[in-house]
Amino acid sequence: MQKEENLTFEERISDIRAKWASSDKKRDSKLSVPEGLKCHYDISYGPHGEANLLDIYMSAETCEKQAAIVNIHGGAWVYGSKEVYKFYCMSLAKRGFVVVNINYRLAPENLFPSALEDINQALTFIEKQGEEYFIDREKLILVGDSAGGQLVSHYSAIFTNPDYAKEYGFTLPNIKIRAVGLNCGLYDTKKAVINDYDGMYKVCFEKDSDFTDRNFLSKIDVISNITSDFPPSFVMSSHEDFLLYEAQPMYDLLKSKGVESILKIYGSKGNRKIGHVFHVNMNLAEAKICNDDECDFFRRFV
Repeated sequence: MQKEENLTFEERISDIRAKWASSDKKRDSKLSVPEGLKCHYDISYGPHGEANLLDIYMSAETCEKQAAIVNIHGGAWVYGSKEVYKFYCMSLAKRGFVVVNINYRLAPENLFPSALEDINQALTFIEKQGEEYFIDREKLILVGDSAGGQLVSHYSAIFTNPDYAKEYGFTLPNIKIRAVGLNCGLYDTKKAVINDYDGMYKVCFEKDSDFTDRNFLSKIDVISNITSDFPPSFVMSSHEDFLLYEAQPMYDLLKSKGVESILKIYGSKGNRKIGHVFHVNMNLAEAKICNDDECDFFRRFV
């Protein structure tokens, strides 16, 4: 087996996908669909085939419009799917929300801003067809972890800052994002790209871009484009999360803008079970605690 430093980017990404898929399969091997849910699978929301499918989960007793959580999965922009997140999302549905669990186009096959375009397309689908699934389009919540947390923060900045939105040219849907869950995420995208020590961001964001180009750096500068209109935010990490260093500055920025926010750091130093994106592991008691805390926060705004 080749050492990681000797692999091409394509080989590294293939290796990442294989390892993480194996780990996620093992994590969820003893889980099953909870009783009492109604599940709609593989709904097409856009033109890009399997990458534009979503699932919707809700209580089997749902009979009127209610608040919905839209999940943006993690995976370093190169890995992940709604399938990997279904048990986590179903657990949120058991807490009384309709939950929309989406696929989106992955890098490096699809370059920035493909994932953001897909999120916008999925939310447009909810605007137009959400009522069929008892979704109140004026009571939406976005959640994401790791790269998904980055995408949630990025899209939320676009959605709430008209000047920033102009840089993307999206036709934004007529919805209301009431709150967001930023879980173990990377938020200072511009800084991460500038300090790109191994070239992974170059592959994920724009393969042939000059990362010193001011227009490009402005476009990915989420931090500078967060305003007081950014949605109320539940910012979460853990003491063994390798992205822990991103949580406090993001929380401080949101508070400085007057955005209602809370910061929660779970676990303890040395407890590696409560590490990066621990909250999606339905086998952990700490995941239940975290997800209860987050949903309690969301209920305040819907």
